[in-house]
Amino acid sequence: MKNSIMPWVKISVDRYPWAPFVAMIVLLVVGCEPKKTEDVAENKAFALSDTMLKSIRLDTVKIKPVNGALNLNGKIVADENRLVEIFPIVGGNVVEVDAELGDYVKKNQTLATIKSGEVAEYDRQLIEAQSDVLVAQKNLSVKQDLYDSKLSSDRELVAAQKELEKAEASLRRITETFSIYNFNKQSEYRLKAPIKGFVIYKNITRDMTLPAGHTESVFTVAELDEVWAIADVYESDISRIKDGMNVSITTLSYPGDVILGRIDKIFSVLDPETKTMKVRIRIPNPQFKLKPQMLATIKAVYHEDKSLTAVPSSAIIFDNSRQFVMIFKDRYNIETREVEVYKTADETTWITHGVKPGEVVISHNQLFIYDALND
Repeated sequence: MKNSIMPWVKISVDRYPWAPFVAMIVLLVVGCEPKKTEDVAENKAFALSDTMLKSIRLDTVKIKPVNGALNLNGKIVADENRLVEIFPIVGGNVVEVDAELGDYVKKNQTLATIKSGEVAEYDRQLIEAQSDVLVAQKNLSVKQDLYDSKLSSDRELVAAQKELEKAEASLRRITETFSIYNFNKQSEYRLKAPIKGFVIYKNITRDMTLPAGHTESVFTVAELDEVWAIADVYESDISRIKDGMNVSITTLSYPGDVILGRIDKIFSVLDPETKTMKVRIRIPNPQFKLKPQMLATIKAVYHEDKSLTAVPSSAIIFDNSRQFVMIFKDRYNIETREVEVYKTADETTWITHGVKPGEVVISHNQLFIYDALND
């Protein structure tokens, strides 16, 4: 540049007095061109490409009521109002067991058969009662004939009638006993299901001997089309639990299934050992997927009495124990903004300082942009 312009200025200065001014303008223009190119390149270095622009997600900062979530541990149990414990009313030898743990049984289905000496005694009483009725009927018939022939008094006829009524009452009692307790004439007692449902407890096997006066249940049958979830609430969280609170339930068996429910009972006492309070959630279970003793995680959502600016939780960037969001204005104007997080619950993060309502944040693939701007 020096060799090409300056000799021309020297040769032409006498002939063209304005030549030096033209040369200076040329030098200034040439000297400024590299700087302008650098500025344009610098601006374009932080512009989002069309591909990147399509891959990000933008969300607007909004004011939202502050919610929280309590994660409670619990388990699935049968509804106590829809289960029946079954006790044998006589002792004896178990000759047959017709239901196993987990089986679905119908109402009045035989669960087990017990051969019992006590039933044999009832058999004897039944035979005696039937015999007493026959004798009383015959005696009444004789007394009636004598009375009609004027050979018997009213008192004797009435006494015969009373004897028959007494015998018939005894027979009805023993017959009803057979009917209620499912006795038969082979000295057997049939243990039957009083309701339809699933066998959730079984403590009886074939050939075992049940002692007279056995006080423990041998079967429990429960209807499982509606179950309970019982959850433990720590003492520090009791103030946040309310009757009717919405909850969501997940289990290890079905991790992808979220079951919605509500707290329908709060047990207002603390377990002295665990220092927790129990709550109950009633859950429809039409497909019987939930089974008693399944472990469950219950998430209870509660509301605080205030509102704050909120962004999607995915928009938050953690770096060196600080939290940031990427504020988007346009593809050439993206700002890294430090924020103060108040709380995060599920997919929402509430912020006390750093963003304003109406601003736009990048909530997907923002980490690449953060690294590019802050390296």
